[in-house]
Amino acid sequence: MRIHTALLAGVAAAGLIFAATPSAATDPALSAAVRADYDANLGALFDHFHRNPELSGQEVKTAARMAKELRDLGYRVTENVGGTGVVAVFENGPGTTVMVRADMDGLPLEERSGAPNPSRARQVDRDGVEQFVMHACGHDTHITGLIGTARQMMARKANWSGTLVLIAQPAEERVEGARAMIADGLFTRFPKPEYVIGYHVASSLPAGTIWVPPSVAYSSADSVDIKVRGVGGHGASPHTTVDPVTVASYIITNLQTLRSREVDPLQGAVVTVGSIHGGTKHNIIPEEVNLQLTVRSDSYEVRDTLLDGIDRIARNTALALNVPEDKLPVVVRSPTESTPPAVNHTETALRLQSAIAGQLGQERVLDISRQGMGAEDFAFYAAPEHGIKAVIFAVGGLPEDLKDTPPPHHSPLFRIDPRASVIAGVEATVAAAEDLFKTAAQAPAQ
Repeated sequence: MRIHTALLAGVAAAGLIFAATPSAATDPALSAAVRADYDANLGALFDHFHRNPELSGQEVKTAARMAKELRDLGYRVTENVGGTGVVAVFENGPGTTVMVRADMDGLPLEERSGAPNPSRARQVDRDGVEQFVMHACGHDTHITGLIGTARQMMARKANWSGTLVLIAQPAEERVEGARAMIADGLFTRFPKPEYVIGYHVASSLPAGTIWVPPSVAYSSADSVDIKVRGVGGHGASPHTTVDPVTVASYIITNLQTLRSREVDPLQGAVVTVGSIHGGTKHNIIPEEVNLQLTVRSDSYEVRDTLLDGIDRIARNTALALNVPEDKLPVVVRSPTESTPPAVNHTETALRLQSAIAGQLGQERVLDISRQGMGAEDFAFYAAPEHGIKAVIFAVGGLPEDLKDTPPPHHSPLFRIDPRASVIAGVEATVAAAEDLFKTAAQAPAQ
């Protein structure tokens, strides 16, 4: 997951106390039940998942454990949806359909977090290379929380009516899993939800706090490759060549005009060239230079502006520098490493914010601004063509002993407070889901 840069400045500005003490809950029985479940079951389950992470698309053992846990709770479970995805359904009378999503893949990193239960797992990746694997983005808390939510929703089924769909999604780190599950019939083979909700743990937010973005939760992300071609030759005779290093340099500079001159300055937009490779020796002008870009935006419209602009700038910069027509740059957008922006349904987000605050206490629901332009493939559930009201929120996981040095996501040092984050995640999700199940009951009679 490409998310969650430091948010502590916003938390401090809001006057919040680190690791806020839970206030009286709307439903103290729910709070007590979730805490008891963590001590009896979820703590050990988290430990298992944390010690045994699996890479994106290869979550075979994780998925099997999720399927078993959900079946044992009484859900109707389908495996191998969109790869290793798991779908669990519980029909509890008439009413709306609510889907709860958790992602389950780890990252190719060797853990150095200082946690008492570090992962020492290794796995052969898609390229045939054996890698250390760790949950360096907190997905172990997500799937543990999904089981906790499943148990509470089943135990509390007298409190709600409708259809609950729970999904354990693969390959979020490659932004492939959500799209694959949808393509494999998530919204046609199973009850199509009116609402989809989920959360992501945030190592930069105080453990046990909640943040519900009212609109844009995550930016789009697109991986773009540009092969800049030219006519190679001797470095001492540049006039006999068309230097792709020079062409690439101008393309890189000109790409920044997309942000500065073609996008509304009040809109989020980033074009970053993260990799440049070309040439072999000081005095050889190469035949090509390869660029790798990440492109971010907060709206579908800005996304199109940036991607179309990259095509145009690459081509026309090359033409201006006398690159032959048959050697113009080749621009390739990754068909899989891309996701649109994740935009929460505002009315539903505000509703869930209120429901969660009612259960956990207003002081634990943060009022802060989004920082950075990380991405999340939860965006595919929220895509306009599906007509689903989707909301993803953040659950703070920062341990108090790390409050001065929050560990970044996707780092070997990543560490969260599992008990506080799992308990808060489950309690918030149950409160949110039960509130959404009131939809049909509150509708006026016809």
